Amino acid sequence: MASAALLVAGLLAVPSVVPNTVGHLGSLLETFLPWGGLAVPALLVVALLRRSATALVSLALPAAVWIVLFGGRVLPADRAPAAHDLTVLQHNVSDENPDPGGTARALAEAGADLVALEELTPAALPGYAAALAPGHPHHVVVGSVGLWSRHPLADSRPVDIRPAGVGGDWNRGMRSTVRTPSGDVAVYVAHLPSVRIRLPDGFGTGWRDESAVALGAALGAEKLARIVLLGDFNATLDDRGLAPVTSRLTPAEEGFGFSWPAAFPVARIDHVMTRAAVPVTTWTLPATGSDHLPVAARVTW
Repeated sequence: MASAALLVAGLLAVPSVVPNTVGHLGSLLETFLPWGGLAVPALLVVALLRRSATALVSLALPAAVWIVLFGGRVLPADRAPAAHDLTVLQHNVSDENPDPGGTARALAEAGADLVALEELTPAALPGYAAALAPGHPHHVVVGSVGLWSRHPLADSRPVDIRPAGVGGDWNRGMRSTVRTPSGDVAVYVAHLPSVRIRLPDGFGTGWRDESAVALGAALGAEKLARIVLLGDFNATLDDRGLAPVTSRLTPAEEGFGFSWPAAFPVARIDHVMTRAAVPVTTWTLPATGSDHLPVAARVTW
């Protein structure tokens, strides 16, 4: 029991010790890392059944590690209007959304200055454009991603984040300059490839990781000081596969913010990140017809 408690504590504290060489097991662990704390009550039950005082004492270590790493996220997010320069909203609206009209109306009513969407389809796009236009007269769509803004947009262009071997009609990255009252900001919208668990390959993150490298390079080359990145990255902030992006930007990570799947969220894979700016508040919105929850954040320069 003591060795099991030590193992859990070690994996929570240093998940990078699990290599990605076999089935990307390291990334799989990091994807669900906060849930590793459930091992503590499971081991507690075993310790009580065995009436082992040593086992009970040993559980203090993994419990302490979990509290240090994630305890602060248990506290409810403060949604009071903190001082901020911009409110942003990110949502993978799902290309299988049975109610795109309802989703569009919910997003329009959220009050964000910027709205970034992924998995836009040609059939659903007019509905989103019509619903968002009154409050967001400026917009640009590249492939299946789009950005709607209260403020003027300029220099909008695709960002090539295609993994090797993916066709040229795969467009899931874009960049635009948003002319805010307090200055220009480069806003990126990205949708990294999905990941799957399949036998015998394990956790299939290859394309996503390639895409993250390409996105990180684009962010590193950005000329404007201020960056806001919005998107569905199919990766949590703990996942080493997202390091090319997270090493360059500051993520909005207040609370757990689990955003997927909408019916019972277990992972935060939809993100807001910034450079030369600070996310002061972040939260998830109620479920729409998508399998993701919308994610909002307030940002200050």
